[in-house]
Amino acid sequence: QVHLVESGGGLVQAGGSLRLSCAASGSIFSINAMGWYRQAPGKQRELVAAITSGGSTNYADSVKGRFTISRDNAKNTVYLQMNSLKPDDTAVYYCNADVFTTQTPYFGMDTWGKGTLVTVSS
Repeated sequence: QVHLVESGGGLVQAGGSLRLSCAASGSIFSINAMGWYRQAPGKQRELVAAITSGGSTNYADSVKGRFTISRDNAKNTVYLQMNSLKPDDTAVYYCNADVFTTQTPYFGMDTWGKGTLVTVSS
């Protein structure tokens, strides 16, 4: 079994910064893509940023130039550096990963964390 645990959320004023972390643990064989999603109250969950095992990235248009995703493959950890935060960035941020376990090394499992709340005050 694999677990994703997010950390780093909190309350910040508009214009401020936060850094989210997500560490994967358990019976991990390898991890393909990792990403961050967010869900604001009354809205659908949306992709914020994603990164492949090779380091290729993509971002939602709304965060381009402000957020940076990175990962440490040795630590099975993905990060999201969020700068110039806006009240519209307020949401629960979820970590997602395509995980190949030691039990299923040829079949990726779509794995989610429980989320961390980011609140940006105006």
